[in-house]
Amino acid sequence: MRKIMATAAAAALAATLGTQALADDRAVVQSFYTAILSGTTKADLAERVAGTLAPSWASVGDYSGTAKTREQFVKQLQGFGKLVPDLAWSIEEIVQAGNRYVVRGRATGTPAGEFFGAPPSGKRFEIMSIDMHTVEGGKITRSYHVEDWAGALRQLKAN
Repeated sequence: MRKIMATAAAAALAATLGTQALADDRAVVQSFYTAILSGTTKADLAERVAGTLAPSWASVGDYSGTAKTREQFVKQLQGFGKLVPDLAWSIEEIVQAGNRYVVRGRATGTPAGEFFGAPPSGKRFEIMSIDMHTVEGGKITRSYHVEDWAGALRQLKAN
């Protein structure tokens, strides 16, 4: 009987700890949008990225077979910060399955320079993104993503 009670107590403790880890993981995913994607002009961007993304993190945005590394991502974001200084990303919805999080996001911004061939005009874009993040050990280890950059371009070129 003691063995059964000890096993039940251990299972309950594991379930409680597992729930807490998932809650923390959700916060890590949220920080990807608030501290990183919406913080591209911050001087400490690389440190924010290091606090959220695992060193081996990979960003997959197409089927070319090439994933972007964390270091490449920081450089890309810094470029975006110069090009779209008011870039802001918000979470519209999060769906969780275990340690995977699917996020429907909204990005807005006003390019200060040429953006995918569109000259700067003071126009603002608003697009949807769909991302799927895997979280392990309190950090995002892999992200798949699709953004509607074609929609942003249509908005910027519209009369």
